[in-house]
Amino acid sequence: MSTAPAAGFGTGVLSRAAALIHTLLTVEALLLLATAPGLAGLFLLAPDPANLPLAALCLLPLGPALSAAVYALHHRGGDLAELHPARTYWRGWRLNALPALRLWAPLLAWLTVIAFTLTHFTATGLPGWWAVLLTAVGAGSLLWGAHALVLTSLFAFRARDTARLAAYFLLRHARATLGAASLLILTAALTALLTEALPALLAAPLLLSLLHSGRPVIAETQEDFTA
Repeated sequence: MSTAPAAGFGTGVLSRAAALIHTLLTVEALLLLATAPGLAGLFLLAPDPANLPLAALCLLPLGPALSAAVYALHHRGGDLAELHPARTYWRGWRLNALPALRLWAPLLAWLTVIAFTLTHFTATGLPGWWAVLLTAVGAGSLLWGAHALVLTSLFAFRARDTARLAAYFLLRHARATLGAASLLILTAALTALLTEALPALLAAPLLLSLLHSGRPVIAETQEDFTA
């Protein structure tokens, strides 16, 4: 008669896969719920450059919602019998809503200025290379924002310290930055080629991929910048 202990319920490979799928679906649903008013307003806006400031206002709730999602995915459990993704999501929202807004609101305002300038570029009278420069600055700002999202979701730093660390990690961990860039390109392609709603519906797996590519950033922050 075997004396090896039987594997407990919820610890096998299939159970862990089911736990991951359950967590992704729950986090996705809660993220959409948290951003529903803003997303509804965004889809009602006409695709007119004059509406860019209104679109930015609609996107304000997205920062805290994304931060809570990153928190919930990072702290997800692998045991099917011990899953509380909804509770973890709302805990992350309570902890990170204000810190995320302190970084998300200025970033969103900056990106709105860049987008508004590019959509009215002929009226500025600037040389063409300025458009390329502004596009590069906007892309760099988004990559900075990706690192800042991970850091502010998982660590309790002051906003200015998070901003400095996010900028530091842009070149310090180029592979993590490239991983974030690939996700931004994928998101832009899904939006341009298919529908604006698709990135919102795939937000949870995209954020899980961001966490995976950002593991070196998380590890170094834990080792060198926390007590």
